[in-house]
Amino acid sequence: MKTFDRDYMMTQLKNLLAIDSTSGQFREIQDYVAGEMTRLGYKPQFLRKGGVWCDLGGEGHSLCLLSHLDDIGLMVRHIYPDGTLKVVPVGGLRASAAEHENVRVYSRKGVYTGTVQRVSPSVHTTPADVYNAPADYEHNICILLDEDVYSAAETRALGIETGDLIALDPHFTTAGDFIKSRFLDDKACSAVQLTLMKYIAENHITLPRNVTAYFTFYEEILHGGSWIPPQTEDLIALDIAPVGPEQTSNEHKATIFAKDSRFPYHVELKEELMQAADKAGVDYVVDVFTPGYGTDCDPALQAGYDVRHAAVGHGCRATHGYERTHIDSLQQLYGLLKAYILG
Repeated sequence: MKTFDRDYMMTQLKNLLAIDSTSGQFREIQDYVAGEMTRLGYKPQFLRKGGVWCDLGGEGHSLCLLSHLDDIGLMVRHIYPDGTLKVVPVGGLRASAAEHENVRVYSRKGVYTGTVQRVSPSVHTTPADVYNAPADYEHNICILLDEDVYSAAETRALGIETGDLIALDPHFTTAGDFIKSRFLDDKACSAVQLTLMKYIAENHITLPRNVTAYFTFYEEILHGGSWIPPQTEDLIALDIAPVGPEQTSNEHKATIFAKDSRFPYHVELKEELMQAADKAGVDYVVDVFTPGYGTDCDPALQAGYDVRHAAVGHGCRATHGYERTHIDSLQQLYGLLKAYILG
C-alpha cells in the first residue's frame, strides 16, 4: 500500500500552479479539481460563489479539511494616457513583490501578457530620487502591455477595462527536493489534500468518522471559509506555515498552529493532532503566527459556526512573493493528516 504518492502530489502541484486563479477567478481551477475528484470516484458539490467540496465517506462526528486555491494578484484600476495600466492589489500583494513580474491580463476579449514596471523604469532617464522611491501602486507602478498600444484608446480597443483581473507568472521550479514558486500558499496544501484523497479512494478505506474535503477560492480576501459543509463538527485548515526568525516552522517539518493573528486554535483539537503526530512518528512543530496571518477557519468562526477548529501546514520560506518549501515538509503534513484521520 503506497503511503505517500510523491509523483502524484508533484504532478497535482504543478498542474494547480499552471492555472491562473486570482481571487474571484475560480472557474477553470474549480473545474480541474472537480474533474480530479470525479476521476477518483468522489461526487463534487459546488458553491454558487465558487468553491468545491465532496464527502470522503465515514459516519458521524464530521471533520472538514479545507485548503484554498485562490492566488493574490492585481486588478486594472485605470488606463493611463500612454496605454499602460494602473493597478490595485487583490489580496496582500505588495508592489515591491510584484515589480518586474510577467503577468496575464484577463479582458472580455482575450488574455494579454505584460510586465509590472515602474512608470519611469530606466535609471538612465529618471532622476535618482524618483528611481529610488519605494514601489507604490498609487504613484509609480504600472503594467506595460506586450502590444503596440500607446494611448488609452488603443488599450481599450483590445477590450481591456477597469476591473479586469491580472495574474502573475508563478515561476514553478525545483532544485533537488526544494520547491520554488509563487502561490505555494496554498496550492501546495491543496496538492497534499488531493494526494490524501487519492490514497483513501484507491485503497477503498472506510473512514472511522465522516470526512469532507473542501477547496475554497476566497481565502486571500478573507471570506473563503465563511460557508462550510453543514454537518461539520471539526474544521481543519491546511495552510502555509511561514518560516521566520522567531518561528519554529521549518521547511522539513509539518506545523500545527496554536494561534494566528485573530484567535487561538481549539486547544483540545490541537492536542489531538499532536497526539496523532507523536504516535505516528511525524516530524512536526507547534507555532504561533501573529502579524496579519489568518486561515479559512477564522471566517467560519466569525460566521457563527459551532465547530472545533485547527490549522496545520508545511514550512515555507517567504509568503506573498516568491516562496520556497521542501518535499519533506509536504510529506510530513501528509503523514500528520493521514495519522489523524485514520487513527
